[in-house]
Amino acid sequence: MSEPVILISHPILAGLEPVFASAGLKTARAWELSEADSAEVRAVLHAGEFKLTPEQLSALPKLGLIACVSVGYDGVDVAWCRSRGIEVTHADGLNAEDVADHAIGLLIAAWRNIPSGDRLVREGRWRHEDRMTPQPSLNRRKLGIVGLGNIGAAVARRAEALRMTVSWWGPRDKPAPWPRAESLLALARDSDILVVASRAEASNRGIISREIIDAVGPAGVIVNVARGSLVDEPALVAALKEGRLWRAGLDVFETEPTPGDRWADVPNAVLTPHTAGSSTEAVPLMVAQAIDNVRRFLAGEPVASPVVPVAG
Repeated sequence: MSEPVILISHPILAGLEPVFASAGLKTARAWELSEADSAEVRAVLHAGEFKLTPEQLSALPKLGLIACVSVGYDGVDVAWCRSRGIEVTHADGLNAEDVADHAIGLLIAAWRNIPSGDRLVREGRWRHEDRMTPQPSLNRRKLGIVGLGNIGAAVARRAEALRMTVSWWGPRDKPAPWPRAESLLALARDSDILVVASRAEASNRGIISREIIDAVGPAGVIVNVARGSLVDEPALVAALKEGRLWRAGLDVFETEPTPGDRWADVPNAVLTPHTAGSSTEAVPLMVAQAIDNVRRFLAGEPVASPVVPVAG
């Protein structure tokens, strides 16, 4: 019997090949896949934001598992996979606290205009009078959170410690210590800062539209640590340039890597390269869970962290 092949779906995971090998997994690269290996692929190790098409998956006749190393799995059609007997797993909640830390970092950096101060000092333009152009306090500011999953709840707890008032909105109600707005638009209108922490789905693509951006307004901030697909990025760029949105903190983008020239003349934006969940503690846990799921699947055991369908 041929040894099962575990397919690495994207070059972003190529650096983890020694880890997979040390776990005893025979891997192949999707972008270099031979016909012989294609016939023996039993599982795919995947970064969930990248698209896996039915055509790609149908070419793997023995495929039974897609193990996302990431928390997100928006590039995978879970219903299609399960209708064909393919299980889908993800790194559920393993980096939520780190993503929340990063969200708060972007929030503070944007609200207090920290990057501008950094440039002022480094470029030798610091004047005594600059100290008398203060930034507003976070005290009693209203924070709206879009999506109250593990990350959203972790952001909410941190925001309370910063003396902020928290509310949230998601399409499905749930018990929570913070009030749920009647709509996303109502949340945006009532928020000084809007943090996007929702899972990405086909139904919420572009949910942070021009209308929502304008509702946050010229004195407000938008922070996105979810997926770039949730935000109408051209509308956000235009709002920052035109002063209809005060500031933004972004870790995720419509296209990744995002082109540098897209942001060269965009004011008041704090940008990081999709690193919110990539801590030295969280990444090994996420990789280990994906490997554990593969091992369980190959042994015929229940996987540890299946994607759970959301009702409603």
